[in-house]
Amino acid sequence: MSREDVSFKTGDGTVLRGWFYPATSSINEKAPCLILSHGFSAIKEMVLDEVAEALQKALPSLAVLVYDHRGFGASDTGHNQIRSEIVPAEQIVDMQDAITYVQMRPEVDPEKIGIWGSSYSGGHVLSVGAIDRRVKAVVSQVPHVDGLQVGRRLVRADIPLDAMFQADRHARAGGKEPAFNPVVSTDPSQPGALPTKDAYDWFIAQADRTKGWENKVTVRTLELVRAYRPGLMIDAISPTPLLMIVAVADTLTPADMCLEAYNRAREPKELLMLEGGHFDVYAGDNMGKSINKQVDFLKRTLLA
Repeated sequence: MSREDVSFKTGDGTVLRGWFYPATSSINEKAPCLILSHGFSAIKEMVLDEVAEALQKALPSLAVLVYDHRGFGASDTGHNQIRSEIVPAEQIVDMQDAITYVQMRPEVDPEKIGIWGSSYSGGHVLSVGAIDRRVKAVVSQVPHVDGLQVGRRLVRADIPLDAMFQADRHARAGGKEPAFNPVVSTDPSQPGALPTKDAYDWFIAQADRTKGWENKVTVRTLELVRAYRPGLMIDAISPTPLLMIVAVADTLTPADMCLEAYNRAREPKELLMLEGGHFDVYAGDNMGKSINKQVDFLKRTLLA
């Protein structure tokens, strides 16, 4: 399956890099396009190539763009910005710039653009789907919907987050380097930003088979997680079709929070419930079930 290394500029001039998979079989001259981006700190080599190839194998008339977020993987860091810092508002605008990029490609139908996100970017697609009517289909897999509530469940009471945030703010204001925190960790004195065993196991396994991922994010990233609540926008996605994929035993983006958000979404919407945890959607039977449902959904929406 052929793919092209591509790059495009965001509105502020930051260069994002990724892969473009042209449609391999299209009745029309221009093909629908699905844009894929990964979750919290993850890079495109962490399974997104497999997702793109599986979707295109089943849907040869679909073009696919996969890209790395700014400050991660192959993409550049913005001017005067810090690498390994996740600012949701910036990633949301970057996703909109990715839409503009594929719309301008001659082989893409600019009226048939879909967006796909998983975990943290599963929240981004809810936000973009709510505000950008160029989007004609939204696929949100094990999405982050409410950072405030997730933090209350996952962060240990003895972790002095507020003191960490204040110290980092003071240091930055004083011209010092920002503080960092591991994405995943087995050190109880410095738990990871994603403090679950399955997060540690998945990221370390992926890091062993890929290059370019760094096990760190800024402390400011953690503060911004708490304020990021994209599920509150979900009712505004309609009339754009929404597919949400939820893992029953997910502790990182808990199923009950995802379902509460889904229940507030308006039609047209579809839900796939999978057994297992957050990272089970990236391999094995759960990945297969997720892909099959996505294919069915995209056939009836983006490719209709």
